[in-house]
Amino acid sequence: MTTLILAWRSLASRRTTALLSIIAIAVSISLFVGVERIRIGAKSSFTSTISGTDLIVGARAGNVQLLLYSVFRIGNPTSNISMNSLEAVKAHADVAWVVPISLGDSHRGYRVMGTTNDYFKYYRYRNKQPLKFKQGRAFDDLFDVVVGAEIVDKLGYAVGTQIVVSHGIGAIDGAAHDNMPFRVSGILRRTGTPVDRTVHISLEALEAIHIGWDSNNPIPITEVSADLARTLDLKPDSVTAALVGTKSRFGIFKTQRFINQFKPEPLTAVLPGVALQELWTIIGVVETALSAVSAMVVLTALLGMVTMTLSTLNERRQELAILRSVGAHKTTIFLLLISEAALLSASGILLGVGLLYGLLFFIHPWIEQSYGLYLMISRPSLYELKSLCAIFLTACAVGVIPAFRAYRHSLADGMSVQR
Repeated sequence: MTTLILAWRSLASRRTTALLSIIAIAVSISLFVGVERIRIGAKSSFTSTISGTDLIVGARAGNVQLLLYSVFRIGNPTSNISMNSLEAVKAHADVAWVVPISLGDSHRGYRVMGTTNDYFKYYRYRNKQPLKFKQGRAFDDLFDVVVGAEIVDKLGYAVGTQIVVSHGIGAIDGAAHDNMPFRVSGILRRTGTPVDRTVHISLEALEAIHIGWDSNNPIPITEVSADLARTLDLKPDSVTAALVGTKSRFGIFKTQRFINQFKPEPLTAVLPGVALQELWTIIGVVETALSAVSAMVVLTALLGMVTMTLSTLNERRQELAILRSVGAHKTTIFLLLISEAALLSASGILLGVGLLYGLLFFIHPWIEQSYGLYLMISRPSLYELKSLCAIFLTACAVGVIPAFRAYRHSLADGMSVQR
């Protein structure tokens, strides 16, 4: 205890350099723990892209491929699934609801997805949060469109804005469905999921804009109008995929087995959580890189602390010699330097954690609303506590370097130093 008090008073006499070292450690600790929180938040947001959906159903394909095009709107399916097969799935005793989705068109680089109003009712993300409208409402008219938050931010749309959908994924000249413009009826709140980058239209509207594009269709495309489309039967024959909810947890695997063994058509049913974890293992190398960078920052701060201590050690040789002259043992000098390193690192760790929590308290609602990244404010995890303890012990370990040099200084050498 006496050594710690002596170390504290010694640091107080050099408060400027000590404070700079504490601030450097605090900033590095804030960055380290902050990166860990961002990593956890990013993984949580990613794995919670879709929540509350028990199964994703599509044509026979791999789990990740089905997840990519049905949830992340990346790539294209090998084939569609027929509405007859989807009706059979919907009629299964354990199925509570089915939401069909169809992909294929785009709008200024954003994917267009055809679905039903049930999509806005049943789709959930991050801890089963429902989709909410920032403005407007879901589909009411055949040519209503609901857009995500990112599209509104980038393109400046508002409720009532007219937009034109293009055929296919790319922006090809002459492929626009300009004979049937849409009107923005609703704008969704930011979710941090692919919903923010999706243009939602009804399945019937998706059928309407493709009237005449089929070479076997008797109606020439030049004669197709919005008014004509309203008079036609626009029920689709097939869709890209479907989101399925079951009546109970016990019925999930039973329903999955029924779909995977469906005889009339080869189908695949995947558990979203399992597929998301599988995909994360592929792209999760980024989190390792983030952790490595933050660890290097902490190491740099600790080296800075050692450098500061070593640079002042020569000036303190007379101070240490005086301590020896009044009876302090070499071991006491050694422990004094170690105690200083411990106090600096502990103060920096506590200040850094406090700064991070204070910052998170004020900015986490803004980060969630602006970027859709949910940074949970909670007590440090076991991993974070272990990491902070490891940083503290490392700081004490690197403090051995200046402590050993001070240990070797003799009384005569200390007293011979001139000021």
